[in-house]
Amino acid sequence: MKASDPCVLVINGGSSSIKFAFYRLGEPLVRGLCGAVDRIGLGNTTLTFHDPAANRQETRRLATADHGSAINFLIDWLEKLNRFPAVQAVGHRVVHGMKHLEPEIVTAGLLEELNRLRPYDPDHLPQEIGLIETFQKRFSKLTQVACFDTAFHRTMPRVATLLPIPRKYEAKGVQRYGFHGLSYSYLMEELGRLGDPAAVQGRVILAHLGSGASLAAVRDGRSIDTSMGFTPTAGLMMGTRAGDLDPGLAPYLARTEQMSTTQFYKMVNHASGLLGVSETSPDMQDLLAQEAADVRSAEAVAMFCYQAKKWIGSFAAALGGLDTLVFAGGIGEHSPPVRRRICDGLGFLGIELDEPANLENAALVSTPSGRVRVRVMRTDEELMIARSVCRLMTPNPTLTAVSRVIPHGKAVVVGAR
Repeated sequence: MKASDPCVLVINGGSSSIKFAFYRLGEPLVRGLCGAVDRIGLGNTTLTFHDPAANRQETRRLATADHGSAINFLIDWLEKLNRFPAVQAVGHRVVHGMKHLEPEIVTAGLLEELNRLRPYDPDHLPQEIGLIETFQKRFSKLTQVACFDTAFHRTMPRVATLLPIPRKYEAKGVQRYGFHGLSYSYLMEELGRLGDPAAVQGRVILAHLGSGASLAAVRDGRSIDTSMGFTPTAGLMMGTRAGDLDPGLAPYLARTEQMSTTQFYKMVNHASGLLGVSETSPDMQDLLAQEAADVRSAEAVAMFCYQAKKWIGSFAAALGGLDTLVFAGGIGEHSPPVRRRICDGLGFLGIELDEPANLENAALVSTPSGRVRVRVMRTDEELMIARSVCRLMTPNPTLTAVSRVIPHGKAVVVGAR
């Protein structure tokens, strides 16, 4: 990929990181310069990048601490490389999209709406909005596209979205939304590419297991349930997030520990999960290495696998059976012991692991005799964002070469799944 090739720039902003990748337009999309600014606001902020065309990979230390200076540093650096003249559009991951069904071009109205949504996800939305606004200030004519993590789950039936609290809160947008939708969209497209019949007509459970972790139940290509709920804190325990908790815990800690709402929020999002139980690390590989000598690490791993097993069982019940189980994310893709422990005891569902294949992280880790196909897949949210941007930029959904830019703010109605 040459710096002058027409391309899409993908920006995937997190609470403490900004991932970026350039994709040359065409079929297939070709990934070029990519990287990330990590540890924003945590000290020791670094820029790591890989340029396949130049066969170059480097890490640089930044003297910056906040998101605003980090994104301006990244843009300045990319400008010095003369990357922006070839950029046709910028695609952003936006964690919360409320009722938006598809990716949308950023307009003043959409930005105003996203700013109203800040209270729904204070860990992600402010930074993501800041990224969009910075690009808008510095490149006012450049088309930007918001790709919503919640959109994949808008097909969930009403019974799966309602919360059992007074109905008046539903009118305020309090319901189950689900997240990791860009990852799930990518995995379903890959299942279709692999010729798995369950991708179109069948019962699939997708397990995105990483520092953030969730599962989704998909029937005939449509999400019917997912473990995360009103916020990304819910569901399965994660690296630092607690997952589902008894709501009575909050007032109990307020009474006995004088814990404020802000302190409780910080605890369940940044000091719980694998880190909270192990008291040593939120990283699954660290805990697996320590579990033989550290009961806390062993219990953290056991809890994670046990909870994931329960979610698979409950989603199989919701689906009325299971045809394909997909493991993805850093843990799901690279941890044979975790996959084995999760699947152990699920033979009644038709899940049988081929242990040699599992140890090799093979693409298919189920036995030929097992009724359920168990797959290991690498997810790619950035590529999914790039595909979504291309589908907005072309009159048909095939990934063909693109030479035109959509006028900023023009409304487009398109199917992007």
